[in-house]
Amino acid sequence: MKYNRKIHSARPAGEEPFIWTMGGALVLGMVMIVGFLIFVLLNGIFTFYPKSVYKILLADSSVIAGEKCRHEIFQPDMKDLTADEKKRLKFVGSENKFVNRWLYKTGNYDLYNMDYVWVPDYKVNRILKPEEIYFVERMEWGPFIGFIQSFEINGIIKKFDAGSLKLLQKEHENALHRKKVIDNILKNRIAKINHKLEKLRLSLKEVIIKHGSDSSIYNRKLKKYKLDAAKLNSAYLKLQAEADLLRDKDAMYTVLMHDANGREKKIRMSDIVRFFPANSLNFFEKLGIYFSRWFEFLTQQPREANTEGGVMPAIFGTFAMTLLMVIIVAPFGVLAALYLREYAKQGHLVSIVRICVNNLAGVPSIVYGVFGLGFFAYIIGGSIDSLFFSERLPSPTFGTGGILWASLTLALLTVPVVIVATEEALAAVPSSLREASLACGASKWQTIKNIVLPKALPGIMTGVILAMARGAGEVAPLMLVGVVKLAPELPVDGYFPFVHLERSFMHLGFHIFDVGFQSRNSEAGKPMVFVTTLLLIALIALMNAIAIYIRNRLKRKYSAGHF
Repeated sequence: MKYNRKIHSARPAGEEPFIWTMGGALVLGMVMIVGFLIFVLLNGIFTFYPKSVYKILLADSSVIAGEKCRHEIFQPDMKDLTADEKKRLKFVGSENKFVNRWLYKTGNYDLYNMDYVWVPDYKVNRILKPEEIYFVERMEWGPFIGFIQSFEINGIIKKFDAGSLKLLQKEHENALHRKKVIDNILKNRIAKINHKLEKLRLSLKEVIIKHGSDSSIYNRKLKKYKLDAAKLNSAYLKLQAEADLLRDKDAMYTVLMHDANGREKKIRMSDIVRFFPANSLNFFEKLGIYFSRWFEFLTQQPREANTEGGVMPAIFGTFAMTLLMVIIVAPFGVLAALYLREYAKQGHLVSIVRICVNNLAGVPSIVYGVFGLGFFAYIIGGSIDSLFFSERLPSPTFGTGGILWASLTLALLTVPVVIVATEEALAAVPSSLREASLACGASKWQTIKNIVLPKALPGIMTGVILAMARGAGEVAPLMLVGVVKLAPELPVDGYFPFVHLERSFMHLGFHIFDVGFQSRNSEAGKPMVFVTTLLLIALIALMNAIAIYIRNRLKRKYSAGHF
């Protein structure tokens, strides 16, 4: 027995290199994945942590102020340097050709038409870190970095000093509350009136289409339309006057600032998101700003061409589209696999179908996007518009990109994954269980429903998880069938029928592409790229974790082998 054990444990000659090669490939893959996650995590997790602001006195007597972003070495053109700058040169490296330079985020885009500046070391006279400099985050034009001179409260100007900081903070909170009231009037109350006016207009147009403009029905409808529209317009004018009054009052609450060069800028308090003395914060105050920025990022609308603000619409759009895609793809994929494995007569035709399903998984995703736009949006959506929404034409309702067509397109993209995984799960169920059930008098469907499917559910869930992970990260097809840079309306709101699957939506993957490659300033968008990537990975991981938890529960429930 000892001799036999030795024989079985011995490895054939020459096998050792292959084992090391496979193990090395596994380790390399794990290192790449972990390295990528650490890279995204480190760049994303510290994006919102407040940094110090430096005031740089340059050799040409100009001054800039900003946050240090990154450092690099470059080779200057010696012909462009003055004699004084040549004296200041401090070369790095063994070749004595390269010098250091830093990228500073200076903000103040409305004053200088740029918000990032490269500063080489040889141009710097002195670097200061003033305690009284403020970092002001605004609704428009990005941040303003400078010094507060004074502030205006209801027309009364007060000089700013350390003692008036609390008063300014209190008035800023009041200004933000005023802005919320104005936004509520414009975006909710007036929006409801506009929605009702649009419904009235469409109902009148529907009567014209069905009965003509010369019919008695149209005349009665027109009379009612004029009465209802007059009431709504009257309410609209009252709300508009109320909003204008609040905006006039809001204009009397401002902050006067000047930048490091002394250029002045007056900012409305309601246009300030937050402000703080960048170099005077303790650790806990920095943490407060850090978490408030995260809260804004997760709950608010984007601003400044998506490079600032929040991504709440993109989070909602990504989650809703992925959930809708799973609801669509799971039944179709499972039913198709059930038929191929349990009911279809195995032969050449079924083999060809399986080959086609496997080949579909390799089709480029953009092809699915073109198909979804042509078939779902233009053909099916256009037909729906002609039959049910003719009064809205020529403006399309379903005949253009929307979250429904995007979900169906991604369902087509991921259905081969579900079919293949389900077939493998069904094939793994022992034939003896089927035979025992049939021998006890159960029908084929009863056997599948009560024996086969419960045993195969963990494998089916694996396919759904893979489909979910792939679908949530796809961007190319979505660019054709519904995703947009900024969606003013969510697919869910308070207007009947409350769920609007025809609407366009935002998506975290497209948001990353848009900020990284289509923003006016790639440097301004870079931090948002990392933090949005981190959020997308976290969202996909959360959805997958929930699915894996369900799969594991099913596996434990049906692993005993009895029913």
